[in-house]
Amino acid sequence: MRLPSNITPRIRPVPANKSAILSALDVGTSKVVCLIARLDPLEGSDVLSGRTHRMRVLGIGHQKSRGLKGGTVIDLGEAEKAIRLAVDAAERMAGVQVASAIVNMSGGRIASQHFAGRVAINRRDVSDSDIQRVIEIASSHAQQNGRAILHALPVGYTLDGAPGIQEPKGMVGDQLEVDLHIAACDPLAAHNLMIAVERGHIQVEALVATPYASSLATLCDDETQLGATVIDIGGGTTTIAVYHQGHLVHVDAIAVGGNYITLDIARGLSMRLEDAEKLKCRHAHCIETEADLRDILTIRQVSDDERDQSHSVPLGQLTRIVRPRAEEIVDFVRERLAKAGFPIVAGQHVLLTGGTSQLGGLTELAHRVFGTQTRVARPVGIQGLPEAAKSPAFSSAVGLLVYPQVAGREFFEAGRSSALGMTGTGGYIARVSQWLRDSF
Repeated sequence: MRLPSNITPRIRPVPANKSAILSALDVGTSKVVCLIARLDPLEGSDVLSGRTHRMRVLGIGHQKSRGLKGGTVIDLGEAEKAIRLAVDAAERMAGVQVASAIVNMSGGRIASQHFAGRVAINRRDVSDSDIQRVIEIASSHAQQNGRAILHALPVGYTLDGAPGIQEPKGMVGDQLEVDLHIAACDPLAAHNLMIAVERGHIQVEALVATPYASSLATLCDDETQLGATVIDIGGGTTTIAVYHQGHLVHVDAIAVGGNYITLDIARGLSMRLEDAEKLKCRHAHCIETEADLRDILTIRQVSDDERDQSHSVPLGQLTRIVRPRAEEIVDFVRERLAKAGFPIVAGQHVLLTGGTSQLGGLTELAHRVFGTQTRVARPVGIQGLPEAAKSPAFSSAVGLLVYPQVAGREFFEAGRSSALGMTGTGGYIARVSQWLRDSF
């Protein structure tokens, strides 16, 4: 077996003048979410970047995740079961059968690299073929490192040494260069996720990096232009997306999330994991308050004979357990961004999303660490979501529905992409079979 050739299945953008019914599958460490939605043409949005369609949810299903750790599949059979249950619930609600879906990728050591390409123009007008050629050169460099390419996004062009050009077509010059942002992951992790989805009889239209999906669901246009960092803190992973001057310039993933806080509570208070999770969601804070000195919690602890017994503990004891792990997660993000050359600076927006972003006091903690304005971000620009699904925990799932509207920003290698299907077509068999043949 040889390593995958590193181009994952992908789709072309949904036509701006056509409606479509799409399915999104958010396969996470804590939960699996399936959304079925109808997309209808929109005249355009000055607020939500790149949106070309109005989205209305027809069906939703969510299930406790199984068989994943840190966003990576570790048990195909268990992962398949969770996927089947989530999809079945969405199908019954929508009255639509799901045969294909856009799927997120959280594990597999998601990371960014930037590659340059350069072509001679010889003092003539820059043409579409010149732009295609310079991107192909940059992409060819990326394909040599053995990683599975999830996204290939031109960030900007340089013409005769003048940087910051967004649309070089028609300009005159001698030499054209491109800065190509590649978001990639481990090919075997991508392959195993696709197998788990396919075993649930769902065809993969595209794999989308979770931080990219979450940012698409939560950011407004001003934030992408002014500079923003979206931090999606899930159960098993924390993912990061950085925007600069309207472009996604960096993604990253850290294999730590809210599940680690749950484990700390369970160990520190001798509780069952299920009870620790409920306690975290209802009462946990990572910043001390006056209530820590005043409030007493009644919890169920596991005794030596494995029987549950009620005990009273101060709220402050819970805070002292939760805070170190919350600080660790935020510090990890700060360190990874600084190491990558994208430190958060004053005036830059920081958005927290994902289920763990709702942890009490986390916004204040992040503000203290990053020193800039921080807010909790929920998915926006979508209709028909049940009230419980309007939370940050569903940002990545909603972002998967936004992705086909902005896929035109990406570089598509000739012969490696296909037209978007109506929740079940789109040449999946040929596309994925080709990817697997090339890969293995």
